[in-house]
Amino acid sequence: MTADGTASPQRTVVLLGTLDTKRAEYAFVADRLHAAGLATVLVDVGVLGELDPAADVTREEVARAAGVAHAALARGGDRGAAVQAMATGAARVIRALHEQGRCDAAFAMGGTGGTSLAATAFRGLPIGVPKLVVSTAASGDTRPYVGETDLVLVPSVVDVAGVNRLSAEILANAAAAVAGMVTRAPVALAHADRPLVGASMFGVTTPCVGAARAHLEDLDYEVLVFHMTGMGGRSLESLAAQGRLAGVLDVTTTELADELVGGVFSAGPDRLTAAGAAGVPQVVSVGALDMVNFGPKESVPERFAQRNLLVHNASVTLMRTTPQECAEVGARMAERLSRARGPVTVMLPLRGVSAVSVAGGPFHDPAADAALFDALRAGLDPTRVELVELDAEINDPDFARAMAARLSDHIAHAHQHTEENSQDAENQPR
Repeated sequence: MTADGTASPQRTVVLLGTLDTKRAEYAFVADRLHAAGLATVLVDVGVLGELDPAADVTREEVARAAGVAHAALARGGDRGAAVQAMATGAARVIRALHEQGRCDAAFAMGGTGGTSLAATAFRGLPIGVPKLVVSTAASGDTRPYVGETDLVLVPSVVDVAGVNRLSAEILANAAAAVAGMVTRAPVALAHADRPLVGASMFGVTTPCVGAARAHLEDLDYEVLVFHMTGMGGRSLESLAAQGRLAGVLDVTTTELADELVGGVFSAGPDRLTAAGAAGVPQVVSVGALDMVNFGPKESVPERFAQRNLLVHNASVTLMRTTPQECAEVGARMAERLSRARGPVTVMLPLRGVSAVSVAGGPFHDPAADAALFDALRAGLDPTRVELVELDAEINDPDFARAMAARLSDHIAHAHQHTEENSQDAENQPR
């Protein structure tokens, strides 16, 4: 019941599956969800086999949403192309169902192919909408499936091939998990209306981000902190692209060094682009660009054996970036930030870009830092990007507060500009 005593609308779980091979398994899960008081929408993404009359959205409709004919996919004999087409169509179908209020959660099950299809289809759902896949691939490197989303992978233990005494337990638990996510009480936080700011952090820039976060919270912002391990950068970019952030405090741009040199924490070539494309205010620094990240020391490529290496812990080894690498990273930063449509300030900490590159630190290298700074000075478009240089290390509280204050100024100015434009539009003669 709702607060006014009326009946709550029934919540709906979208079940996405290849019904030509897994009809019994989906029927089992649907029964469990119905018993929990939930409605279901069954979406068929199968390519071969007979049509399933139980599907609420047929495979032909899914293929049509991708702009292709299902019969052509079946005749083509190219499984990879067929799966990709059905994933594209399924993503559009699920997005439409969510917009119609008919997708409060999404559920799938399968092997690597089914998991990949479902992950692609679920990626368009907002963060917070439950997404769960029971998968044979729910171990090892799951980044290709999870990406920057909040997708939950549940190990199937056995193959998804029939309902037996073991798979029934796994599927029942998974259905109960989805039911719990969908029917939980809404999250109610104090100050939930505060503007959201995304901040990028690494262990060697934690004091900076902590001080900046405290300052922004004093100014009535809510700060989301992302760990820059590749997925962290992608998640930050994704939220900026969705328009969910009022501003970005990009203290730690270390993933750019991994992208260039081949470290394990690359966020890909789109890092440092989404906020600019969306016009989101940004204050950016060069945190942890003194390093490239690898796994255990024995995993560092042989060609880097003579480089300046620092064992951060048993799982992470850091490698100092060279002046040449720093110059190239600085040029890439300058090129990406100079394309931004919104306000951007780049702030340089001239006494060290991380906790380990300050004077006396193992990565202290004034020539490399100078190459990075010079590339930014030369490459940034001064008509579009403000450059601020401070005689401080990145973890100096004054540097952190300066970054936070400048971002707050940008956000306030952008908000005022939006309000003025809205007022002008209202005053136009009709």
